[in-house]
Amino acid sequence: MRQPMGGPETAAPQRMDPALTLVLAVACGLTVANLYYAQPLLALVAHSFGVGQGAATTVVTLTQVGYALGLLFVLPLGDLVENRRLATRTLLVTATALLLAALSPVFGMFLAVSVLVGTTSVVAQVLVPLAAQLAPADQQGRIVGRVMSGLLLGILLARTVSSLVADLLGWRAIYVISAVLMLGLGAVLRRMLPERVPAHAAGYRSLLASLGELVRSEPVLRRRALCQATMFGAFTTFWTVIAYELIDEHHFGQAQIAVFALVGAGGAAAAPVAGRLADRGHGRAASGAALLLAAAAFVLAAVGHSSVALLALAAVLLDFAVQGHQVLSQHEVYALRREARARLNTVFMTTVFAGGAASSAVAGLLHTGHGWSGVCVFGTALPLAGLLLWGHGQWAGRSRALRESSRVVGASSPAGTSSTARPVDPVDVG
Repeated sequence: MRQPMGGPETAAPQRMDPALTLVLAVACGLTVANLYYAQPLLALVAHSFGVGQGAATTVVTLTQVGYALGLLFVLPLGDLVENRRLATRTLLVTATALLLAALSPVFGMFLAVSVLVGTTSVVAQVLVPLAAQLAPADQQGRIVGRVMSGLLLGILLARTVSSLVADLLGWRAIYVISAVLMLGLGAVLRRMLPERVPAHAAGYRSLLASLGELVRSEPVLRRRALCQATMFGAFTTFWTVIAYELIDEHHFGQAQIAVFALVGAGGAAAAPVAGRLADRGHGRAASGAALLLAAAAFVLAAVGHSSVALLALAAVLLDFAVQGHQVLSQHEVYALRREARARLNTVFMTTVFAGGAASSAVAGLLHTGHGWSGVCVFGTALPLAGLLLWGHGQWAGRSRALRESSRVVGASSPAGTSSTARPVDPVDVG
């Protein structure tokens, strides 16, 4: 059995009741939404600051860069700093950054605080492994699935909400509203979260260095992260380009695009379903099914591009597959090392985020050169690549199990008494 990297972990007794699960789900959704509020507001931002639309798009880029920095340098603190204090203090900084964004008099200041907004919004990724830590072992998948439902709804609804608020109150209002929500969330989390003092005590530099050790020593982490990167890449490919398809082919306006985005929110229903499947031991088979479903969704999007209804169905199926696969992946990843869940999540989410960002860039180029059909070919190929990784993992797991079985048989004495052999870790199989 693996030994913890630090001393004994200190945590309050588990009390993951439905109220706390709901609070964590809402907190994850509201914090991660900060990454996406600006996307439908870029034309308004450009007009307000007197810059071109090309310059305005750097707001989205820098917010995502800030998020990547947060994943690498803030998220690992979940294994070092008492979790309630980390979450509430990070939310205080998020609220400050959002208020500065709302009050920014010049574009340069707005860009700078956008980086800070992205960096501190990783508090959502601090709360997901905390939910797994607090959950009883036999309910971990179900509870993580419910919390992830809130996070996914935040991603999917942020664009619609910011568009509607901007239409009523101006584009700066969403930042003020979100700042107030972050302060309220901080107060609620401080009241409801139990204290959890992590096991790692060797310091921040050692904490970051251990990320490489996790990547080297955990094949399940590598495979799950890469598979989900292909799935999230498919997700960003679709949602990066679909607005162009709806405008060019179906003559949608901004309000209609916002309504279409709501359709994708139905995919959030996959999270609790996936969590229950994982708890019952069906995670690996369900992962393969999710990868196939994502590829099929892009085939449907290509064949049915002339029908808004079929595009909407493809969006729901794709979101269902991507979100379900993420919950299944996190369930398996979090089981690897209980004392290192924040760092496991750092490696997992950084890999997933990189896959999504790269795929989004490629999708834009493909749409320019080859149209919607080129995008759909690329989108289909991504989950199929993930399916190859999944298949290799299944084969490797069976081979490992056979080797372990042979070792046990080979160690048996002539009298039929077997010598002691290390049992197969179920997490390592497959």
